Amino acid sequence: MAFVVTDKCVRCKFQDCLQSCPASCFHEGVNMLVIKTEACIDCGACEPECPAEAIVRDTVPGAAFWVEFNNKYSAMWPRILRSGEVPQDAEDWMDVEDKLDTEFDPAPAAR
Repeated sequence: MAFVVTDKCVRCKFQDCLQSCPASCFHEGVNMLVIKTEACIDCGACEPECPAEAIVRDTVPGAAFWVEFNNKYSAMWPRILRSGEVPQDAEDWMDVEDKLDTEFDPAPAAR
C-alpha cells in the first residue's frame, strides 16, 4: 500500500507534503511532484498536508492509473528532499480540471 500524487498537483506544486514524509519518497518534475510507491511506507502523513488535495491512497477508485503514472515519473525525475519555490500562481490552479491533458510537463525539475 502506498499513496500517490494526482493531476491536482500540476501547476500547484505546493511541496508541503515533503516536510511530513519520513521516507523521502517524492520526486520532482517541472510542474508537479510524484511519489515513488515502492519507497512509500503508507504512513499517510503527506495526504493532509497537501493544500490541493492531490495525494490519495493507492486503493481509491481510479488510483491504478496514478500508481503507474507515479512509478513511471519517479523513475525519471530526481528525488526532492527540500522544498523549493512554489509557483506564484499555484492557488489559481487548485480547482482547474483536466490539468494532466493541458498543463503537465513531463520534464524533470532542474535544481
